[in-house]
Amino acid sequence: MQPPIRVAIVDDDRALCAAMAAFLDATPGFQCVGIHFTAESALQGIPARPPDVVLMDINMPGRDGIACVRELKAHLPDTQIVMLTVYEDTDKIFAALSAGATGYLLKRLSPEKLLEAIREVHEGGSPMSSSIARKVVASFRRGGPPPRPPLPLSPREQAVLEALARGLTYKQIADQLQISVDTIRTYIRRIYEKLHVQSRTEAVAKYLRS
Repeated sequence: MQPPIRVAIVDDDRALCAAMAAFLDATPGFQCVGIHFTAESALQGIPARPPDVVLMDINMPGRDGIACVRELKAHLPDTQIVMLTVYEDTDKIFAALSAGATGYLLKRLSPEKLLEAIREVHEGGSPMSSSIARKVVASFRRGGPPPRPPLPLSPREQAVLEALARGLTYKQIADQLQISVDTIRTYIRRIYEKLHVQSRTEAVAKYLRS
C-alpha cells in the first residue's frame, strides 16, 4: 500500500485551511501534516516536518508567499510547492514560478480538481489552472528579455526535457527511458542548472522557444 501524500497548507484564511485539512485527512491517500497562517511560521515548521507537497497562498501578513517559496526551496529542494491563490496577473505568476513553485492554481477550483493537482505534482507534473496556463503561453510567445545562454544538454538530458515538454510525469519518463525516478530527478536538476531555470515550467518554456 502506498503511503499517503503528505500536504502542508500555508494560508492566512483559517476557515479555508481547516476545511482543506479536514478534506485531505478524510480522503484516502492524502494527509495534512501542517497548517501555517504566515510565511514565518511555515519557514520554521515545514523544514522540521517536510511534506511532499505544499499549498501556498501569496498574500499573507508579513512575508508573502513568493518569498516563502524561495526560502523553502533553498532548504527543501525536493518538496513540491503549488501556489493556491486568487491572483491571476502575469507578474505574480512568473515571480512564483521563478521562485521555485511547480504549479499555480486558482482557489475557485473544485476539491476534486485540487486532489488531482496534488497527485499530479507529486508524480512529477506541473498543475496549472487553464487560465493561468494560457497566460504563461501568451507571455512566452511575446518574448522577454534576452536570457543567459544555456549550456549544452547531453543526449539523455535532451530526451528527459523533451518528455517533460510532452507532459509526462517523472515515473512515465523513467519507464520510457528504463531508469529510476531518482535518476530522472538527477537529470532534471542538471537541466535546471544548465538552462538557468528553477522550475519545470521555465525549462519547458525555454525548450519550446528554442
